[in-house]
Amino acid sequence: MKTKLLSSVVMIAALGAQSAQAETLHLLTWGGYAPEEVIAMFEEETGHTVEVTTSNNEEMIAKLRATNGGGFDLAQPSQDRITSAQEEFGIYKPIDMSMVNADLFIPSMLEATAGNTTYEGEVYGLPHIWGTSGLVINTAEAEGVTDYTDLCNEEVAGKVSYRLKRPTLIGFAYAMGLDPFAAYGDEAAYQEILDQVEAKLTECKPNVKTYWDGGDEIQNLLRSGEVVASMAWDTGGWQLNADNPDITFVAPDSGALGWIDTFVLPARGRADAAAYDWINFVMRPDIAAMITNSAGNFTASVGGDEGVSADLKARYQASFDQAAIDNIKWYPPVPAGLEALEGATLDRVNAAN
Repeated sequence: MKTKLLSSVVMIAALGAQSAQAETLHLLTWGGYAPEEVIAMFEEETGHTVEVTTSNNEEMIAKLRATNGGGFDLAQPSQDRITSAQEEFGIYKPIDMSMVNADLFIPSMLEATAGNTTYEGEVYGLPHIWGTSGLVINTAEAEGVTDYTDLCNEEVAGKVSYRLKRPTLIGFAYAMGLDPFAAYGDEAAYQEILDQVEAKLTECKPNVKTYWDGGDEIQNLLRSGEVVASMAWDTGGWQLNADNPDITFVAPDSGALGWIDTFVLPARGRADAAAYDWINFVMRPDIAAMITNSAGNFTASVGGDEGVSADLKARYQASFDQAAIDNIKWYPPVPAGLEALEGATLDRVNAAN
């Protein structure tokens, strides 16, 4: 009887401790990065609750800037959007590596992201999900499209789509034989590149069916045949390929554009413990595989690819041979002020006749 009573007391005390430590994690992330089944497992295991807001890079920075880094406990911008935002707006706080299980991360990605997100001697980002953007084409209708500027070819006139966002500027620049990342440190040189790309995109406008905004929109355009060649993410191409083998992601001749989405702590987040618990939880190989199967992109988790579906692995390998992997252009940190130049360029392209 005493044993049962003691066990009950211990259990009640443990539940009470968990309840006292439980927090609500306000997560600002991309669609697919926090599947419902993963959230349920995390909540059951930790006692925390999770509230998810889906967003994109520009909106994440805007939301955190509007609140001086408040309203969220964990955010997931791309690694090239961290140091400049921190320098301009002070919206993040440093990562406490003593709270992170570094053994869960692929060492090279952890090191690279640390280097790209260090500001004033402090690391602000951890790697989570990586992928590329390039070309998604209907190979039966647009076999001649092998690089970004081929979207301006007459054979695909009126059946092209891409976003009026910075990846389009970067991709076209590389396809034109320019090196935009090398010009990041020279604003005047970068503006010269933007001017050349602006002229090309303006010239290319008659080919464009529409400028897409969301992943569902471009997938529907490709699925219906209204668009046969586009700039888009690898995952979208692989998802379409499952239904139509003629449509797939193609790594451009000048190189796919590589990104890594991170974990960062907003400056005024209140649930740091829950944030670190979430990071360590989702980087476990079994959980990482669940997220890859949901989002379609691979993670920086050691062994996280082992539980990924065979179909997804096969599509990835069909799009990327070793040469294409070696040719990926990884986004470096964006210097403060550069996005204003890009935004003005995109506005002029949009307004041009």
